[in-house]
Amino acid sequence: MAHYFEERPQTASRPGAVSLVLPDLHLRLETDRGVFSPERIDPGTRVLLETVPPPPAGGDLLDLGCGYGPIALTMASRAPGATVWAVDVNRRSLELCERNARSAGLDKVRPVHVDEVPEEVRFQAIWSNPAIRIGKAALHEMLARWLGRLAPGGTAHLVVQKHLGSDSLQRWLEDQGWPASRVASRAAYRVLRVDAP
Repeated sequence: MAHYFEERPQTASRPGAVSLVLPDLHLRLETDRGVFSPERIDPGTRVLLETVPPPPAGGDLLDLGCGYGPIALTMASRAPGATVWAVDVNRRSLELCERNARSAGLDKVRPVHVDEVPEEVRFQAIWSNPAIRIGKAALHEMLARWLGRLAPGGTAHLVVQKHLGSDSLQRWLEDQGWPASRVASRAAYRVLRVDAP
């Protein structure tokens, strides 16, 4: 099976849909094979969305590794005055995210490839269920790239499974100069808050 972090998944398309039900919104999202968690909202994503504080009301926000859009669309719903950049390497994911944002009437979601975000954009907040399975070196490179684009006073919230290295990731972040703290823990998941230095 092709990995969801390929730019153009070779997996044959098989469209589906999932429901994202949170206390403050209910969305029906299109999914497909070849993208992250196409059969259900990933449990880590759900933990993040149920525990993270509200995003800043304005400015630029980032969903890093957007998939078909549950995090980006939640950010946009909770902060209608903000622009939400939904980035991914997977083109199929970006197409789905764009369609889901359009269906939900969330016109300030910007689904773009990771290399297409204008260099000058700085983020007030980053929310992510990062692709841990790309490997530690690639994960560290990705996080360093995007955390380095936090605006002064900005914060990131990352959800990571405990057995996939949440504690070691927290230590690495702190070693790199990004203050990191665990702000939620549920089942096997940890939500880390990372502050701009």
